[in-house]
Amino acid sequence: MPYSETFKDHLAHPRNAGELANANAVAEQTNPVCGDRLRLSLRLRDGRIEAARFLAYGCPPTLACGSVIAEMIEGMKIEDAMKLSRKEIADALGGLPTRKHHAAALAIHTLRSAIEECSR
Repeated sequence: MPYSETFKDHLAHPRNAGELANANAVAEQTNPVCGDRLRLSLRLRDGRIEAARFLAYGCPPTLACGSVIAEMIEGMKIEDAMKLSRKEIADALGGLPTRKHHAAALAIHTLRSAIEECSR
C-alpha cells in the first residue's frame, strides 16, 4: 500500500512538533519491538486539550502519527480524546499499511498515558 498524500504532507511538514511550555500532562512511550518512541506534551484545561506538541523517534509512520494526533486533539474534550482509536489515527493519515499500524497504536497509548498521568 503506497502512502497517501496526507501522510506525506505530515511527514514533510509535521504539525505541532517540539516541546510545549507549561505542559501539565506529559508522557513518553516506546514500542518494545521496534524501539520507536513518541513523546506527547499536553496542556489540559477545563476538560479540554488546550495545546499539544510531540517529539517522535523512529520510523516515518511514527512521526506522521505524532503529527496527526497532536493536530487532531487540540481543542478536543479530554473524554473524546480518550475514546480515539488507532483506526481513527490511521484514517486521518489516509491509511497505513497493516505492518505500520503499530505507529498509530503508539500514538494512542502515549495520549492515554499522558492524560491518565495528569489525572493522578
